[in-house]
Amino acid sequence: MFADITSEDGERGQVGIGTLIIFIAMVLVAAVAAGVLINTAGLLESTASDTGQDSQSQVSNQIDVVTAVGFNDGSGDVTQLNFTVKKSAGSDQIDLQDATVEFLSNDASTTLQYGANTSATQFATESLVGNGDQVLDNTTERVKITINATDVGDPLSPGEEATIRFVDQSGATTIYGVNVPDTISGETYVAV
Repeated sequence: MFADITSEDGERGQVGIGTLIIFIAMVLVAAVAAGVLINTAGLLESTASDTGQDSQSQVSNQIDVVTAVGFNDGSGDVTQLNFTVKKSAGSDQIDLQDATVEFLSNDASTTLQYGANTSATQFATESLVGNGDQVLDNTTERVKITINATDVGDPLSPGEEATIRFVDQSGATTIYGVNVPDTISGETYVAV
């Protein structure tokens, strides 16, 4: 009725406990590794989502230039540039106080920040249509951006060209080419 316990049976039990301890240790290591993988995957997903949103903003946020006018101070050069701008369809809000304007010509290269008045490092804005602030909320709003070309260091002569880059708070860039007509004598303003 009772089986005899031999020395081999005791060794088999000890081997089973050792194997069980090793198995439990492997399960714990696998659980820790799985936790690290899950945390890393969550971090990568969050980073990828943020990068995707930033990229989408840079592509979809655009400033549209409706009109561009240059003013002649009587010397024959265009000394002031006025751009009427709006936000393009599908863009998020564009805060012109956080935007920059880059002025590039043959004689000058300057990055302008928002300012109450124009100087060598500032551009001014004036709300034409809308709620009166410097944030373009919808496509019906219009804001005038003024750049003083003399303060930037390059009043534009007849036939001269310049490139204006409008960069909004998300980094989206709108490039506008300014071409001064070959003859502007007698005109106080010209389309550029």
